[in-house]
Amino acid sequence: MKAVARTPTHSSKDGTMKIGIIGAGNIGGNLARRFTAVGHEVAIANSRGPQTLTALAEETGATPVTTAEAAQGAQVVVVTVPLKAVPDLPEGLLDGAAEGFALIDTNNYYPQQRDGRIAAIEDEGRTESRWVAEQLGHTVVKVFNGTYAQDIIDKPRPKGDPDRVALPVAGDDEAAKALVRSLLDEIGFDSVDAGSIDESWRQQPDTPVYGLAAGADKVTEALAAASPERPASFKG
Repeated sequence: MKAVARTPTHSSKDGTMKIGIIGAGNIGGNLARRFTAVGHEVAIANSRGPQTLTALAEETGATPVTTAEAAQGAQVVVVTVPLKAVPDLPEGLLDGAAEGFALIDTNNYYPQQRDGRIAAIEDEGRTESRWVAEQLGHTVVKVFNGTYAQDIIDKPRPKGDPDRVALPVAGDDEAAKALVRSLLDEIGFDSVDAGSIDESWRQQPDTPVYGLAAGADKVTEALAAASPERPASFKG
């Protein structure tokens, strides 16, 4: 999938963005908490319907919507559903997103625990996020896949804080990647450019950076230390 350089649009002059989150599990819920805390307008959906998100909406101010509505007008769309569920997302899911939007993929491939065997990943060597991008028809930015959900709430620090955690960010669209890295900064995290989606194997499960809560230097070292050889746990 060819990367396209575009200028992301914003919904207001003060930098407030519309963010759609598809998946309201631990990661999706805590991202809604952080994004709303810094003033963004969040719509969130899950597979059970908006009526099941009332408590989260009351806590955060996020708007519960159907999955088909989650991306409408969004500058950033987050897909944080089990990998095996990605092909079942509604057709045309992203059609109403804002021009130049960034699509975040938080996913990991867990063939033995959850997803079953996906031949394109195991046999053809696609990275998880390359496969997700193919399913959704839009390039993605891979981030949060190795982040513990509670760290999204507990680890944010002000810019310049020596204990600030950095997250690896991989993607092919440089404008989308820049937008996502700016958003990470807003919610209290540094970031490290982890390269293209085809290089995102460096942050997949069982790599040195996976689950690492450390600063940019250590994250950079961990990415460099990763091996492309996939462990036994990566086989269905």
